[in-house]
Amino acid sequence: MPKLTKRVLDEARATDGETILWDESLRGFGVRLQPSGIKSFLVQYRNAGGRSRRMTLGRYGVLTVDEARKRAREVLAAVAKGNDPVADKQSHRTAPTFAELTKQYLTEHVDRRNAATTAKEVRRVLDRDVLPALGGMKAINVTRADVLKLHRSMSDRPRHANLVVSILSKVFNLAEIWSIRPAGSNPCKSIPRYPENSRERFLSADELGRLGRAMALAESEGLPWVVKPDAKGKHLPKDTETHRSAVCREAINIIRLLLLTGARRGEVVSLQWDHVDLDRQTIALPDRKGGARRAHPVSTAAVELLKGINAVDGSPWVFPRPLDSKHHVSVEVVSNAWQRIRRHAGLDDARLHDLRHTVGTYAGQAGVNAFLVRDLLRHKTTLTTNRYVNRDDDPLRDISDHVGERILAGLSGKPSGKVIVFKAGS
Repeated sequence: MPKLTKRVLDEARATDGETILWDESLRGFGVRLQPSGIKSFLVQYRNAGGRSRRMTLGRYGVLTVDEARKRAREVLAAVAKGNDPVADKQSHRTAPTFAELTKQYLTEHVDRRNAATTAKEVRRVLDRDVLPALGGMKAINVTRADVLKLHRSMSDRPRHANLVVSILSKVFNLAEIWSIRPAGSNPCKSIPRYPENSRERFLSADELGRLGRAMALAESEGLPWVVKPDAKGKHLPKDTETHRSAVCREAINIIRLLLLTGARRGEVVSLQWDHVDLDRQTIALPDRKGGARRAHPVSTAAVELLKGINAVDGSPWVFPRPLDSKHHVSVEVVSNAWQRIRRHAGLDDARLHDLRHTVGTYAGQAGVNAFLVRDLLRHKTTLTTNRYVNRDDDPLRDISDHVGERILAGLSGKPSGKVIVFKAGS
């Protein structure tokens, strides 16, 4: 059993089938000789359970003897610490890709713990922004540099870039819990987030009036075409004011109900008649995290709006698709309608979610307490609500009616009458 050297290996040949030459200077280090002439370095050891293991280190010619011996020492040093390099290598080979990890994250965590709207948004972010970059990598191989590169690629969208890292951080935290990655290996740790400018937007009485007129026009006549000034085409209308296109009536009513309830877009879009109790003036809305539905009082104005909507036979939806009543109006249709309506109203910077801010702000301006506005908007805590309100104690339905009356007055462009300020004990 000679010490393996270049000279020894150059002269070595397989004598009877596959032959192994062991190194005399490093126990467990050897070279496998094959009749074909291929010579491969290997290391052999026993793991903590007493099982004999062999690991191929590489071919002679690609590795020198000294390089192979160094690798063998590293393997044997790991074994001395209680590790099993062969098992680790096999585990890495069968380890899930990042795409497989995200699938587990969605099914075992997001779908069970989050509202359907949140789950849909997380899927959208992963599919569009993350999986194209990281999906094919082994989950265990994703590094801080990979995450940092992805984060920087979205520097023009700082809020979204930070959201992506937050989602990734949760994915990798769970990967550690599921023993897919070692403890403390989250690559999102210490990734600096971009500063975000807080954006609070609500509609003033004047803006509500413009919005109301735009919705009324959209419903009665449709909205004028919008043609870019530099657009070219012989079939483009010269007088866009007389060329109008319809806006989905269901989408218009969804926008109205959002303003009258402060509900979230997805909750109103997917509202079913079984969730509505017109006699008790309540709507059953889901818990924010996808829990059971609970009845929430709504304003008289919201009830009147719902009474004016005719249910479609055989459809459970309050807002069914016009040509397919088995499904509700899509979020995309509502978003498109909002884009057109807000543009006509001159509210280009207003988001659909700002209607919810408007309800919260109007309730806060009435002086109601944080706990009631929390319930009105169904926030989990008053931390989010505090930006809207002062603390008092008043009935939730009175708040809904007061805010609903003010919203309706704004939409119609009429004075809202006397301003009611709710006070503790009233």
